[in-house]
Amino acid sequence: MSGSTLRTIRQMRRKKPLRQRIWENRYIYLLLLPGLLFFIIFKYVPIYGLQLAFKRYQVNLGINMSPWNGVDNFRLLFVDGDFWKSVRNTLVIAYLQILLFFPFPILLSILLNEVRQTRLKKVVQTIYTLPHFLSWVIVSGMVLNMLSSNGAINNLLAVMGLERVQFLTNKSVFRQLLVLLLTWKESGWSCILYLAAITAIDPSLYEAATIDGANRWHKIRFITWPGISMIVVVTLILRIGSIMDAGFEQIINIYNPTVYEVADIIDTYVYRITFQRPANFGVSTAVGLFKGLTNCILLLTTNWICVRISGTGIV
Repeated sequence: MSGSTLRTIRQMRRKKPLRQRIWENRYIYLLLLPGLLFFIIFKYVPIYGLQLAFKRYQVNLGINMSPWNGVDNFRLLFVDGDFWKSVRNTLVIAYLQILLFFPFPILLSILLNEVRQTRLKKVVQTIYTLPHFLSWVIVSGMVLNMLSSNGAINNLLAVMGLERVQFLTNKSVFRQLLVLLLTWKESGWSCILYLAAITAIDPSLYEAATIDGANRWHKIRFITWPGISMIVVVTLILRIGSIMDAGFEQIINIYNPTVYEVADIIDTYVYRITFQRPANFGVSTAVGLFKGLTNCILLLTTNWICVRISGTGIV
């Protein structure tokens, strides 16, 4: 198709009114609608409640009529030692997740791509993906039955004449246990994105490399990795942009007061001050605002750095 023909088509499309263009693409907009509604209802509408961070909320007055108190909620928050401890724990656990969990799905996808037997590849991928569909409630029940002081592993150790190990109350290993469980549960699901990126690589590149005498390592290094590096950078940016989300559902189901010092993250801190103490919704909202602003700053900073270094970013 010539360039003049393409220009003519574009000019004809521009002449159509907006309502007609929407009607012609109505099925595409219908596919877009559920996602759009999700973000409007659960992401944009709740922004209205952020004013609670600057108010002394009173139930009988509601959000609008509750009196303003400036930044008093933030003052109460920033003098609370438990809050800063939860910030530290959140950053440490999120750092361990990026360091240990984040590379594993990438490695898994590359290894699966190297499997030549299609049936074996499908079986292995199914086994790795299955844990994703188990809720953390079920996984935590499995962990408690296996690793508690009277769990299966400790009972086996006792039968063998060995000393029982307190896996779930040991502060020095609890964070690593969280990351290990996350890796087991989510690696198979996360590698699907990288496998999709690998399948988009032109097969003729591998064929040409084989003719030139390249081995598997050379193909991975010079073809597979460059082909997925952009996806890796984007997912890394998004992961760092949500670094203050260290896994509420996982931790709330597994941790206990013995390991609060190393496992109490921001989300579990908000849960405790909201539902296990006299509720102060203004302080809880202030924590959420602090967390959201921190994530936003980290996202924009990481994106800026990646664009400057590799030329790849989310915008």
